[in-house]
Amino acid sequence: MDITSLHQVFCNSSGISTDSRKIKKGSLFFALTGENFNGNKFAADALKKGADYAVVDDPAVVSSDKFILVSDVLEALQQLARFHREQLSIPIIGLTGTNGKTTTKELIFAVLSQKYKVHATQGNLNNHIGVPLTLLEIDADVEIAVIEMGANHQEEIKFLCSLARPDIGLITNVGKAHLEGFGSFEGVKKAKGELYEFLGEHGGKILVQGDNAYLHAMLKDRALQPFLRYGEGLENDLVGTLVDSAGFLSFKWYERSQEKKYLVNTRIVGSYNLDNALAAILLGRICKIEADQINQALAGYIPQNNRSQLSKTDFNTVICDFYNANVSSMKAAVENLSRVKAESKVVILGDMFELGAYSDQEHQKIVDLTREINAERRIFVGDAFYGRKDSTGEFYRTTQEAKNAISKNPVKNATVLLKASRSMKFEELLSYL
Repeated sequence: MDITSLHQVFCNSSGISTDSRKIKKGSLFFALTGENFNGNKFAADALKKGADYAVVDDPAVVSSDKFILVSDVLEALQQLARFHREQLSIPIIGLTGTNGKTTTKELIFAVLSQKYKVHATQGNLNNHIGVPLTLLEIDADVEIAVIEMGANHQEEIKFLCSLARPDIGLITNVGKAHLEGFGSFEGVKKAKGELYEFLGEHGGKILVQGDNAYLHAMLKDRALQPFLRYGEGLENDLVGTLVDSAGFLSFKWYERSQEKKYLVNTRIVGSYNLDNALAAILLGRICKIEADQINQALAGYIPQNNRSQLSKTDFNTVICDFYNANVSSMKAAVENLSRVKAESKVVILGDMFELGAYSDQEHQKIVDLTREINAERRIFVGDAFYGRKDSTGEFYRTTQEAKNAISKNPVKNATVLLKASRSMKFEELLSYL
């Protein structure tokens, strides 16, 4: 079946399903295959549960005209997404970066939704499967789409751009993450810069954190002009000033062309989120949204999924930021805690992953950084941190060991930072605080 015919089948369906346990009636089931599963084996079951058709790549499972046989299911999904994107005339915003992608995407969604019907990446479905699925969820009612793009190796962003074809884009920042795949910090910059390259080659609009020397160098290396800038520097097109980050983030902003200042009191934690909010404001202004509407959207946004969330327990105030972690986000979270006004502070950090040969030195740097905070307790969890064990902190190999230790010696009346990579399951620690 050619891509045009497959697209027609898709348009007549109720959407895409990739999990036979969660079939939507009338859907088009794609039998994706991974290291630990083979979707072809569940195609017949998907049809029984209500899927109209099943796209498979194993001839042995085909038993009726309800099976659509392709050479590779994932490739067919990606080609379908690319073709679907080509039929759309709406602006698409693409964003990537080492930290803050998902929060920035959510803030952009909140702002743009003040005026438009917006579709955005759900959660962090930002890879070679998530981006196609996001594109295929864009229906005729959508006026703007926001596509988050993640990567852990070279040319992944380039490929995702070929699917999403963004008209506007930004890189939140670049830092030390996925070093196993990228090889080095230089590799990170090269990979993330693929978004700039696509926008430059296709006449797209580029937004940049105007105070970030790395991002400016990446643009200069590619001889890309013009671009719109946001940041704290007075030369930016949109200027923001931090007012307070001791609790929730508060800041002021103005456009250099107008200079009328606005105050925004948010419900997100961390001075590092100022840039994310400014990016959303600048996009809002580009899309002709009134300042008051933008401010209302930012003030009303409440973070989810343990990203920059402030939780009040029976005994403590907990900064929940354990959806993910890398070197730069860990450093930013620790530095933010140092600025928080609290009589008692406790740091609980978990391992960062995919650092390869850099793991030991980067975990040691974080251990050293925490010594600069006047913290009542410094707790480190995971094999990488345990390898840096010394007498100045508490070190545990597993989250379970940390839970046992906190049970025996409870944390009370403190502001606590919980920060770790997702697989450390730090959500289990929250009930012990």
